[in-house]
Amino acid sequence: MKIRGAFTAFVISISAVIAAPAHASSTVIGIAYDIGGRGDRSFNDAAAVGLEKASKQFSFTVQPVVTDGTTTDRDHRVRSLIAKNCNPIIVVGAGYAPLIQALAVEFPNTQFAILNDASIDALNVTSLIFADTQGAYLAGFSAALASKTGKVAMIANSNQADIYQNGFLAGVVASKRAVTSTVKYVNGSSVTAAKQAMDAGSDVIFIARPGSDSEVFAAIVARNKAKEKSKNFKPVGLITIEPDQYVTVTSASKKYLYASVVKHVDKAMYDVIAKAVSGTQYLDVLDPNAGIYGHRYTVIGGGITFKTYLPLLTSASASINKAAVTASKIAG
Repeated sequence: MKIRGAFTAFVISISAVIAAPAHASSTVIGIAYDIGGRGDRSFNDAAAVGLEKASKQFSFTVQPVVTDGTTTDRDHRVRSLIAKNCNPIIVVGAGYAPLIQALAVEFPNTQFAILNDASIDALNVTSLIFADTQGAYLAGFSAALASKTGKVAMIANSNQADIYQNGFLAGVVASKRAVTSTVKYVNGSSVTAAKQAMDAGSDVIFIARPGSDSEVFAAIVARNKAKEKSKNFKPVGLITIEPDQYVTVTSASKKYLYASVVKHVDKAMYDVIAKAVSGTQYLDVLDPNAGIYGHRYTVIGGGITFKTYLPLLTSASASINKAAVTASKIAG
């Protein structure tokens, strides 16, 4: 996400620094990037930041590949890393999940790690996920603080109902302001849903769906420009998620980007490499019934942070930090 300008990031930091020996130069790490590879302004770029940080501290060799997104190509790319004796193999994105589920059984001595997915029941697969509900809670809390109309909205996929109910809505309620929230579930473009939310009076919109927010942000900017000379004008602002989404702002439009939830994929990548170099792996139990292991990143220790760009929210740092303490207690 390309964002210029000052911001404040909020995070509860209670994590220990990972220490690993820097002499294990025999480690060969395979990285399977998702569609587009580096330069996608999304998960690939965020993962690459963590890789570069790890390469400055630890000694290892990297074998990177990029997929075109087809099942056949994903299989070919990851098998090429296995043939090169890469261990572990880190794949970027849930699109690799069906393949890794099968390869984990076929190659039990290869350790895999997958970013942003927790669906694979294998001990040799490390699932690295983020507590999306906690981030949504901070978004809801901050949206309520920023709202002038008393109405805010979240735009989501139908499978994100819990993120709304347990996260965004709970955050709005916790603000103790007279603010109502709605959620609009969509399958296609988010623009229509955003326009409907603005028509209904929502002046802060949180996008929970992955992908580009450029069209939605353009619609928000257009609405503000069209209404700014109207009596009782209340500007509309956007809260987004990094690196799930990306949006380009200009000097004229940046005032309408209020905040962003940041999922630190770079930290997850760094951590899993540090573990690999030290000969260990994450084995936190993510789903005891399904037998899924890995690590969930939360607001504790900087796995999820919250950036504010709107001055009103930046000045409310103390309140947002208190909200982060509450958010940290939400599971999932």
